[in-house]
Amino acid sequence: MHGFATCRIPTAGELFKAKAVADDQVNAAVDAHRADSGTIAHPNADGYGLDFTAAVAEHGWASSVIASPKSSPSLTRGAILRARAQEV
Repeated sequence: MHGFATCRIPTAGELFKAKAVADDQVNAAVDAHRADSGTIAHPNADGYGLDFTAAVAEHGWASSVIASPKSSPSLTRGAILRARAQEV
């Protein structure tokens, strides 16, 4: 499981750094969110996924970035990478 402690759910960025989530999966998540902010994306990585609504709501900065329609793709990507993944 890429060395993550079972008691702590990693962020999407930690999964990305561990190469458990590929760049194209993060890019697809950014594109999906920018097309429809209600989209739930699941870049699966060893049983982890990312539900935008749940993950971003738990992270203050990510919530404010995602809420702004003027956020650039790179800010949206940063917000997604900082969001905590969920076990699926």
